[in-house]
Amino acid sequence: MDKQYFIEVGLKTPDGLETIAKFFAGDNCNHAGAIFGKLLGNRNIDERNILFLSFVETSKGLPVNLDMIGCTLGQLGENCKTIIKELFKTYSMLSDTLKSAPDEKVY
Repeated sequence: MDKQYFIEVGLKTPDGLETIAKFFAGDNCNHAGAIFGKLLGNRNIDERNILFLSFVETSKGLPVNLDMIGCTLGQLGENCKTIIKELFKTYSMLSDTLKSAPDEKVY
């Protein structure tokens, strides 16, 4: 598996943007991107945004942000439900031999 895709939850702090959660979205860019495309939020990010969702591609351990949205706390709750629902559908449809965990440790 060369490339992996993640959806990361970020929080703006006085020290900068901190990742507070990370969902493994698989190794298929189109599928992971389709999940990210269902999320609520605003792509017109400015200094007022505190919560963020990032669509990240990792290749050989190096992350690249592909997309980012800002969201409210209410939208974040809905987005987490959407992500988990979509990942549940994905993993429940795969055979056990096709399921794989990400190479890196995800909390």
